[in-house]
Parts: sequence; structure tokens; C-alpha cells
Amino acid sequence: MTGLLTHDRCAVAVIIVNYNAGEMLARCLDALDRQTFRGFHIIVVDNGSSDGSAEAIESRHQQVTLIKAGENLGFAAGNNLGLRHAGTVEWIALLNPDAYAAPDWLERFVQAANETEFDFFGCRMRLADTPEFLDGTGDVYHVSGVAWRRDHGARVGYEEIGAGEIFAPCAAAALYRRDDLLAVGGFDESYFCYFEDIDLAFRLRLKGKRCAYVPGAVVDHVSSGISGKHSDFSTYHGHRNMVWTYLKDMPPLLFWLYLPLHLCANLLGIGICAFRGQLGIALRAKRDALIGLPRILRERKHVQASACVDWRAMRGVMLRGFSALWNRS
Repeated sequence: MTGLLTHDRCAVAVIIVNYNAGEMLARCLDALDRQTFRGFHIIVVDNGSSDGSAEAIESRHQQVTLIKAGENLGFAAGNNLGLRHAGTVEWIALLNPDAYAAPDWLERFVQAANETEFDFFGCRMRLADTPEFLDGTGDVYHVSGVAWRRDHGARVGYEEIGAGEIFAPCAAAALYRRDDLLAVGGFDESYFCYFEDIDLAFRLRLKGKRCAYVPGAVVDHVSSGISGKHSDFSTYHGHRNMVWTYLKDMPPLLFWLYLPLHLCANLLGIGICAFRGQLGIALRAKRDALIGLPRILRERKHVQASACVDWRAMRGVMLRGFSALWNRS
């Protein structure tokens, strides 16, 4: 590990990407005001909000650095913009405006960063409206290319998994080393949003970085509070970006080994969307994924050429088996 994080210097930049989050953003910032760890500063990237939430920051939170993008850049590009303004801090904490951090959220992250050999971190997310239920305990990546939030909807404390390695954090509330983010180029801005955190984690892992779940770091998350769960918007980006992530990041041997399962997962996903009345959205997502294939394959060459992790190690942190995929569906 590099230098320890302390209260004596600003070691963490908390980046929040805002788009019409309204009072959720105010509640998010109020929760950060109560953090027991004080060695941080806040950057809010406003993606062209029209609800007055950006103006409210200027009047109520003068200590926050506000960056006005002027348009909706998306989650990926918005965070990259914030990263470029983060200065020389060692760590970057990402936080959604609909995620409300417990007072010791950052302190628990700091403790894990100081005391473990992991490189990036996810936290315990509860559902904001029903905090007796979990929103997630880190993200799972299945060898088929499907990803989901572990323990979503489970009752808090019921067979809950403790601290340990996870494939990826949900970027709604996560901690990364700044130099690591810069080394892999940050988020892929073509994703706009959804699956961008899985793609980022995949590329970090291919560089030998490892991710840990920190159960003591807690946020209450509205969960799709801005984009909407199963909305056409989230369905389109999730299904398109799922394909791009598999094609770009999966190591060569695993790529061919699990390609049939990836194709099955896509067909299953289209079927589920059809059942929800979103067949057209799903088909458009897959079409656009294929349209973007030449660019993704060019990026794949770079990603795989710079990988330094054996395929066995990558396979070991992915979920396997068709039953897990079917149960998820």
C-alpha cells in the first residue's frame, strides 16, 4: 500500500454526478457533512440539470466544487470530468446523489484501504425506502457476461456475506485509487451509463488489481432513483453495454469457451424484455452493440495486450454455472 490515509490531509475526493436529482442531492451532501473522516473534498459534476439542484449547491454548500458540464454527459463521462478536477488526492470515492452515506462510511473505507492489500472497494448498500432490505453487497460477473448486484432484495443480516473479495463495486458508492483509474483511462464514456462500473472493474482486474467488499461502510441507496428501474433507458444501455463488456474484456480463452453461453444469455435477456413489453428496446440495444463492434474490437486489442493476469485468476472471480444465471433471471 502507498501512504496511509489520515484526517490531517485531504486524501479523498468524493465525486458526485448530478442530473436533476433535486432534494436527493441535498440529502446526499448533508450526509457527507456528517462524516467522521474529514480528509476529503467534494466535487459535484452537474450534467445540465434543469431542476435547480445545481443552483441549490451554490447557495447551500459553498465548500463544494461545482463543475457545470452544460449538458448530460452521462455517468461515465461525468465521473471522468470530476476525476480530471480531483487534484493530487490518492483516492477517489464515487457517490450517487441518491445514495446517503452513514457517518462512518468514508472512515470504514479508509480503514480498509489502510489495513488490507486490496486496491478498490465496494460497500454495503441498503434500500433507502426500506433499509431493512439490502440493495447490494458488491457486483457479481457471470462468465456469460451477465452482471448483477449481489444480495439485492435480501433482508439485512439474513445469511449476509461478510467482508471478502468481490468482482466489482457498484459505482453508486465505491472507492478507487486515483492512479489506478488514470492508468486504465477511467470509465469508457461510450457506455454513457450502466455496466460502466463492471467494465472499469474488469479492466482494473486485468491489470492485477483486486476488489474488496467492506460491510461496515454503509449507504442507503434509492436504487435507480433517477433513471428508473426497468425503464426503457436503463434497459437499452444495460443490454447494449453487456455485449460490449464481454467482447472487450473477456480473456481470449474464456471468450471462446463461454461465447455460446453469452449468446444464450442474450437470447434469454431478449425474451425477458419481450415479456415486459420491451422487445423493441432490447433488439435496438443488440443492434447498436453490433454497430459498435469495430470500435470495441479495436479497444479489445489494447485491453488484452496490456493484461497481466492469467485467465485462471480471472475465471476464479467470476460466477459460473447455468443454474446461477437461470436463478438470476
